[in-house]
Amino acid sequence: MTTLAPHSGYLTQRLVRGMLRQPAFVVIMLIQPMIWLLLFGQLFKRIVELPGFATGSYIDFLTPGVVIMTVLFTSGWSGMAFIDDMDRGVMDRMLSSPVSRGAMMLASVLNQAVTILVQGVVVVLVGLALGAEFAGGIVGILVMFLAAILLAASFSCLSNGMALIVRTGESLIGFSTMLTLPLSFLSSAMMAREAAPAWIQTVSSYNPVDWAVVAARQALSTDPDWSAVFLRLGGLFAVAVVTGFIATRAFRSYQRSL
Repeated sequence: MTTLAPHSGYLTQRLVRGMLRQPAFVVIMLIQPMIWLLLFGQLFKRIVELPGFATGSYIDFLTPGVVIMTVLFTSGWSGMAFIDDMDRGVMDRMLSSPVSRGAMMLASVLNQAVTILVQGVVVVLVGLALGAEFAGGIVGILVMFLAAILLAASFSCLSNGMALIVRTGESLIGFSTMLTLPLSFLSSAMMAREAAPAWIQTVSSYNPVDWAVVAARQALSTDPDWSAVFLRLGGLFAVAVVTGFIATRAFRSYQRSL
């Protein structure tokens, strides 16, 4: 445990520096959520007229949904860094060193957290520019970011674990796409749960993506139901711990296959 913090810090710096050395990727990372908010916000702005929407502004409704959707499409690619390390032989060298396996996984999560925070700030600023109003204030925004980071931890660990198993970028991309798209649409990220078919309402109640969306929207509302917020944050934390444990054990599967 004494090596976890320093190893995690060093490996996180390595991942962040690697990302910053790809300016095109950084620009795309920031522009993508802006496009979602602008495009979906205009395309579906009259959808709030349907029964089930508790707000008259779709931008208010959509902004936390875009923050959470961004988590999926960012953290779902987390394992590509592991595959790159495998292809260059870096992974084998690290696994033969005293570096903590938990630190390798935690560093990936922390790198995703930095990315999600930057993207989240961009989405919030664009939402405010489009007229969004966040009644929950700074506290609500911070809770939204916390929910996003917890969800990112789960999906980045899942992506990393799958990368250690499949070991090819094509397989990981297929897995990520297969997972993220259905989970996005089986949540209330873009559509109020009450306006969705009954079976989707049932499925969404077990969907961690919807937990994050609901926790964010509740925290940003005028009168938050904090019990509902903390219940969903607790569920997200539990999922993150479980996926982190399973993904870390995937290192053994990778080493056995060498």
